[in-house]
Amino acid sequence: MDRRQGINPRGKSIQIDFYYLGKRCRETLKLEPTKRNLTFAKRLKSTIQHEIAIGTFDYSKHFPESNNALLGSKISNKTVSQALDQFIESSRRRLEKSTWRDYYSSIEHHLKPHFGHMKLIDVTTTDIKTWIGGLLISNKRINNVLVPLRTVFNDAYSDGLIDRNPVTRITNLAVRTDEPQPFTPDEIKAILNSLSTQGANLIQFAIWTGLRTSELIALEWGDIDFKNNLIRVRRASVNKHTKQPKTRAGERDVKLFPPAIEALKNQKQFTFINGGRVFNNPRTNEPWETDGQIRKTMWIPALKKAGVIYRNPYQTRHTYASTLLSAGENPLWVASQMGHKDWGMIRKRYGRWIPDVDTSAGGKVMEFWSQIGHKDTVNA
Repeated sequence: MDRRQGINPRGKSIQIDFYYLGKRCRETLKLEPTKRNLTFAKRLKSTIQHEIAIGTFDYSKHFPESNNALLGSKISNKTVSQALDQFIESSRRRLEKSTWRDYYSSIEHHLKPHFGHMKLIDVTTTDIKTWIGGLLISNKRINNVLVPLRTVFNDAYSDGLIDRNPVTRITNLAVRTDEPQPFTPDEIKAILNSLSTQGANLIQFAIWTGLRTSELIALEWGDIDFKNNLIRVRRASVNKHTKQPKTRAGERDVKLFPPAIEALKNQKQFTFINGGRVFNNPRTNEPWETDGQIRKTMWIPALKKAGVIYRNPYQTRHTYASTLLSAGENPLWVASQMGHKDWGMIRKRYGRWIPDVDTSAGGKVMEFWSQIGHKDTVNA
């Protein structure tokens, strides 16, 4: 008998060799290795492989005295809901609060309602694909919702609890990246003129530093190095929770150009004496708490008043990048200023603003600033 078929004579017995739940299994049949018995063993192995393939294999039925008899039975009654509960509880300490909350929302609003009652072993790839096809949320959101589901099934398979992983053939959906829509100098002027002094300071500073909204909210006066014209980005505030940047590149020193310095000087009268957060909500004179608060109470009304086509506040970051690149700044330097680990994202998103020039960092944009005239973009 060919050993490659996994049927091996062993003295006065026959050994069957097969894989189940990622584990190599060897079971001994107390049969003389005669031609008839070897044929029986071969047919038994074929039956076992077929049952494994269709998910009906019961180890204890074929080999009740084996040490592996309980293999595959540990989650026979375990539901997807139970697995998700274990995942979200165990990940509480490992994940950022904002990420944990997002996963919790995905589990409670999308995964449990559809899969919660099902046993892990019963969920098929077709079940998941059909569910995805009926979702009325964006592709990006669907990909995020799938993360907890992928995790529980990957863990169950790695632990030998299921013999097939239904998420293996589920690929992330394509996500279309919106084209940057930076603001023109005229639009910047109109927006700043429509804001209160504190609001104008925040937006002018955002446009000339490229900081993310979460970084702007968390910025403190102690992070400002006026002597060297730098800001030290060391934290961000997401959903009222202050955290460190996700990557080392996110912790960075950003050069202060004249418009940004001017915005800080104008802001000093409001918050500098407190020594804490730089930017306050002009409606409450308390530090901003969330990006949604900025967007709803200040940004949307300002653009409407200015008569500027709505774009989200993140476009101030796009405006910063396009301004520096159009002025001829080195893309690698721009990437470091924006907190990217390399310039791949810059090339991908802002390629049309990159001229074929090379110059010293920070010099060209100073010249560019002089050309457009800072007085036109500052609301005194």
